[in-house]
Amino acid sequence: MGAPTALMTDGLGVSFGAFKAVDTFSMVVEEGELRVVLGPNGAGKTTLMDLISGKTQSTSGRVVLFGQDVTNWPEHRIARAGIGRKFQIPSIFRELTVRQNLEVAASEEVGVWRNLRLGLRRREAAKIDDIVELAGLEDVEQRRAGDLSHGQMQWLELGMLIAQDAKVILLDEPTAGMTQAETRKTSEIVNRLKGEHTMLVVEHDMSFVRAIAEKITVMHMGKLLAQGTIEQIENNQAVRDAYLGSGGIH
Repeated sequence: MGAPTALMTDGLGVSFGAFKAVDTFSMVVEEGELRVVLGPNGAGKTTLMDLISGKTQSTSGRVVLFGQDVTNWPEHRIARAGIGRKFQIPSIFRELTVRQNLEVAASEEVGVWRNLRLGLRRREAAKIDDIVELAGLEDVEQRRAGDLSHGQMQWLELGMLIAQDAKVILLDEPTAGMTQAETRKTSEIVNRLKGEHTMLVVEHDMSFVRAIAEKITVMHMGKLLAQGTIEQIENNQAVRDAYLGSGGIH
């Protein structure tokens, strides 16, 4: 028996007028798996993330999360069901400290200031200590989030998704704008999350992909083009043909 299915898209699609941005796309991601989605610009990768997270309504097919059909649920309801999404521009509370951001994310109460006033139970505090260590934010824990470097903001937002207990984490180009050192550290963080969290990563940086990838899904013109390990994908003729002249997979 393999791991249970965390996320499934079944014939998922969306059309904008005559243009099919995502076209009958089916994929199964197991619990604890890290799946990388590759494809050229316009392949439909971000739109796929939008459909899974509820930002965009699908016109066909379905999205299933741990056996529950969440197709076209409102965004906040999908988030509550366990899908956490990290965008290229971090959505953090810039005026709060790093630790306060994580406390807000970890609290089940709704309302930022109420959360901070209530304080956290010891279990939640220990969990936040672990996240601070995982994200390498020990030195800036009491710093205002708006004063962090670009990379630190990205790690904080990823930490907030972990604090929220997101069952499936969607990462849309997590290393965009990062230095080489920040990209390397991001790959270390993501690798430590493998197995504990189910992750779907859209990325262009192939050195980062090589550092984290287990299974790769390649999209082309809204459709599933290929699936497999890095070696299988790089040796796949259909993938080579689709990317001919574009300098390989990116």
